[in-house]
Amino acid sequence: MPLAQAHDVAFLLNDSPLLASELGVDGVHIGQEDMSYKETRALVGEEAIVGVTCHDSRHLAMEAAERGANYVAFGAFYPTSTKETKTRATTDILEWCNDLIETPCVAIGGITVDNAAPLIKSGADFLAVSGGVWNNSNGPEQAVTEFNRVIDTVSAT
Repeated sequence: MPLAQAHDVAFLLNDSPLLASELGVDGVHIGQEDMSYKETRALVGEEAIVGVTCHDSRHLAMEAAERGANYVAFGAFYPTSTKETKTRATTDILEWCNDLIETPCVAIGGITVDNAAPLIKSGADFLAVSGGVWNNSNGPEQAVTEFNRVIDTVSAT
């Protein structure tokens, strides 16, 4: 956390609002089986970032946005071994979110440098990437450089 914050990068904890509150991190990401949004927000405070997994559900995204989530997350878009996949999302949900909800949307699941472009083109405001960085054959630093290149290239078109 100190390293991320020293570089002006928000540090979010996954799936553990209680620990996020105890550590004073910048925010927390909660899934549908974690603590409710209302309880999470009360625990971490109004200033913290709270993002909510919405799988492939427009309904869950609308509810999360209406409750005040800082972002809604959809996925998994691609096969992943990072976490058990409950649903498969398609890029049309990113387009829908971009058109109808002001809350930023995040794409999750199996994202690599090679498959990120369609998600960005479809309106993902952010990409949640784990294996695509840590398992990159050129190393994590090169993976981040490559992701930035893809984002810049797609954003320029």
